[in-house]
This record gives sequence, structure tokens and C-alpha cells, in this order.
Amino acid sequence: MPTPDQPYREGIHSRGYLPHVKIAGATYFVTFRLADSLPQAVLARFAEQRDQLAAHTGSQSSERLAALRDEQHREIEALLDRGTGDCHLRHPNVARLVADSLQHFHTQRYTLHAWVVMPNHVHALLTPLGRHALGDIVKSWKQFSALRTKPLLGLTLDRFWQPEAYDHWVRDAAEHERIAQYIHQNPVKARLCEHPSDWPWSSAACPT
Repeated sequence: MPTPDQPYREGIHSRGYLPHVKIAGATYFVTFRLADSLPQAVLARFAEQRDQLAAHTGSQSSERLAALRDEQHREIEALLDRGTGDCHLRHPNVARLVADSLQHFHTQRYTLHAWVVMPNHVHALLTPLGRHALGDIVKSWKQFSALRTKPLLGLTLDRFWQPEAYDHWVRDAAEHERIAQYIHQNPVKARLCEHPSDWPWSSAACPT
């Protein structure tokens, strides 16, 4: 197990429900979303599917868990693009705050290759630098933005963001390019704008 001085930078680990693969020096595609962005019935179904697979052990079961994770993520993406939940990030001042938090430590703690702030979720393509762990980077984004955003919206809820984030290790340059294009096209796909550069809360409009 890692210690506070040796966080999750390499290996396979779980933060409570599905495996996360970490490779030193790797680039990752990350998605994190608002706490109310998915219906409870969907979350309950996902949890049941995961629990059924988690009851089994072995390499084949781990592969099936990873496949389920990606399958669930694709379904989540489709639901998010429909604008589920209260979509607090649709407010310009809130979206700006989240966008600023993403870019704040660019070139210091990570290289931020592409990003977008959608009404109920965030995508980022990044490479952690030095000893900075991916989990710590995402945690700092969420904590910083939640602390400053909830007063703006008059929220008193304990959770602003969903605790678990999706992360995917980017294997090669072709996948890197495909994911960057996916991120920039997300507002277009969700019918929020006509061209990627029209969406102000994206690296397509605001290159880092």
C-alpha cells in the first residue's frame, strides 16, 4: 500500500469499486462529474453489476471488471450529454472558476493537453509531472472548485462532485489525438454549440 509520501503513481489499485491503472510518466483521460448528474436508479444498477463481478476473483474477473468500467463510462457519457441533474456548471461564473482551477498548475504539477467544462461534468487529458500523482491532482481540482462554487450557488450539500472519477491510461499518440478531439467535440455532440471553438469553457477556445 502507498504511504502519504508514496501516493498512487504506478500499479493497479482500487479506490472502492473498480481498478485504476497507473503508469509513471503516462498521460490520462479523466472525467469527473457533479454529484447529482446521474439518476439514483442508474447508480444502483451500476453498483449491482459491479458487486456481482467483484464476488469473483482472478485475472479474468479483473479484465471483466475493467471492461464493465469502460462500458458503464460510455453509458454515463451518453446520459451526461443529455444534461441530467441541476447542471450547476452551466453558470458562466461557475464554469470559469472550474476552468481556472484546471489550468492553475499547468506546467508545474501536470501538462494539460486538452480540457472541457460541460454543464454537469469535466473532461481533461493530462500528464502528471514529477512526483505529482493523478489522484491528488484531480482531488485538488474538485476540492478547490467545490469550496468556492457552493457559496456562489447558495448550496449547502455535502457533495458537489461525485467522489469517484473515471481515468483511462492513454496508450499511444493516435489514442491521444482521438481523445483530444473527443473532448473538444463534446459540446458540439451535446448540441451546446456548432463548432468546438464556440464553447468558451474548453481548450478549443482557450488553449493552455
